[in-house]
Amino acid sequence: MGLSNIKKNRPKWNVLEGDIKDYDFNKYRNSIDVVTGGFPCQAFSYAGKKLGLNDARGTLFYEFARVVNEVNPLICIGENVRGLLSHEKGKTLEGMISILDEIGYSVVPVQVLKAINYRVPQKRERLILAGVRKDINIKYKYPKPHKKIYNLSDALKKGDLYDCKVPKSEGAKYPDHKKEILDLIPPKGYWRNLPIELQKKYMGKSFYLGGGKTGMARRIGWDEPSLTLTCSPAQKQTERCHPDETRPFTVREYARIQTFPDE
Repeated sequence: MGLSNIKKNRPKWNVLEGDIKDYDFNKYRNSIDVVTGGFPCQAFSYAGKKLGLNDARGTLFYEFARVVNEVNPLICIGENVRGLLSHEKGKTLEGMISILDEIGYSVVPVQVLKAINYRVPQKRERLILAGVRKDINIKYKYPKPHKKIYNLSDALKKGDLYDCKVPKSEGAKYPDHKKEILDLIPPKGYWRNLPIELQKKYMGKSFYLGGGKTGMARRIGWDEPSLTLTCSPAQKQTERCHPDETRPFTVREYARIQTFPDE
């Protein structure tokens, strides 16, 4: 979701667009409770034993930490992919924790949280990095998983999450060759449901590499959560086909699977 979309959806918000490096956040110092951000896994060049803020210059994590340092919020929350746990054998994450410690934040033991445990019908996992300012005497606890896991039917039909079915909206289409393949896949099925000759043709070299690749030629079933949504709904690695119709999910269906309100 681009910033211009945020502007359209939230016209009253003060949305700044541009390179984070060009912004100074000191004017918000001590007036904001929470700073959150997402940043890619970028390796740090280690200067010494313990990584300090300046050693991380040039990475987007540096910018995140700089904003936290300038704003001095009560809490900071970073989010990342699960892969950060093992990136550079854990050194990258260790460096991030050490920098937040240096600028005055105690990082809560890092956890990977799953969206399906928090009333979102999507199997998205994210690593959460929560830091509490050291002068605050509070024990941060992660939210407890919700007792019910919602599925695609909850997202797109009337039910616990929404009181009407999903509104119509535009969406992408599959090219003909892909539609012919996906027409053969049952709900909750994927490329292994194809006849063997078509499996070989569709998967190419991947067919012989083994491994699951369960996102390829995948049709979601009504009674399961969606797999993690990606930016382009018709990409070969991450097909997410509608249960009944052979097409990718539409814009409003995407929004519902992420539990955005229809407006």
